Amino acid sequence: MSKTNPGNFFEDFEIGQVIEHATPRTVTEGDRAVYGALYPTRFAIPSSATFAGDIGLVPHPVEELVGFHIAFGKTVPDISLNAVANLGYAECRFHQPVVPGDTLRTSSTVIGLKENSNGKSGVVYVRSVATNQRGETAIEWARWVMVHKRDPEAAAPETVIPDLAKVVDPAYLVLPSGLDFSGYDTVAAGEPHRFDDYEVGEKIDHVDGVTLTDPEHMLATRLWQNTAKVHFNTEARPDGKRLIYGGHIISMARALSFNGLANAQLIAAINAGAHTSPAFAGDTVYAWSEVLDKAETPEPSVGALRLRLVATKGRDESMTLRGEDGKYAPGVLLDLDMWALIPR
Repeated sequence: MSKTNPGNFFEDFEIGQVIEHATPRTVTEGDRAVYGALYPTRFAIPSSATFAGDIGLVPHPVEELVGFHIAFGKTVPDISLNAVANLGYAECRFHQPVVPGDTLRTSSTVIGLKENSNGKSGVVYVRSVATNQRGETAIEWARWVMVHKRDPEAAAPETVIPDLAKVVDPAYLVLPSGLDFSGYDTVAAGEPHRFDDYEVGEKIDHVDGVTLTDPEHMLATRLWQNTAKVHFNTEARPDGKRLIYGGHIISMARALSFNGLANAQLIAAINAGAHTSPAFAGDTVYAWSEVLDKAETPEPSVGALRLRLVATKGRDESMTLRGEDGKYAPGVLLDLDMWALIPR
């Protein structure tokens, strides 16, 4: 009997299957420091314990995406070790801030299966939940991933495609306990723009760009214990390239969005997300955002902006998402729809 794990292939999954993922991970101040070394992030809450404390967030939280990457990484050995590509996200909610000392563990339930027409791969849909050491839900999300089949001749399962909400209802956004923006310091935060300064339909060019390197994205995937072969092993892809981890693009775009959205401090939910094109070392990533919606929250000092965050390979000053044919415009790497909390 083999003691090694080759990962699950498409035919290993079944509807309703529950997978408890190995290796719980304790978040440390080191995670905050390395995250800041990998991405040009400058948001005041994760950067300053004093700033966070002044708006009611004690202990000092790390960026939401630190928790997301750690929780996501737990799922890779069981869900996407043999993936062709991670295709999308939906219904992601951040239930509470993650702070150093929290230990995250993740479980996933298979909620959908669809074999591809070529018979060589299929799409697996899962809903994952990350809990902390107290058993409280920290993060939950759904995602779908294209996975190789072990045996192309294996029978196709019954197709089940889950009905996933296109947008998290703002009424179901969870505000961190104690959050109060009434004494918010815009000088320390870096920009004066608040909830009322943004209009639905407005687009924001975040201007700055960062060129991707192999060492940085491989460091990131190792930090999050993401074991997907395509990120490390040049023999895993026919072109001999290491595919940049999609989460690396998400964090890079989020960090770049500081310029123009510095006060959109906290990600409350990810409504949808698609990695629309692959990225490789040498590509230069830029970002722009579009305000899709605005919502009030139960806390009068806190508003919510629904934002489309787009990462592109090369700067697109026209901020074009799709061409006339309805397909993503050339150079679009990421289309991420999310709710962010901002002072009113």
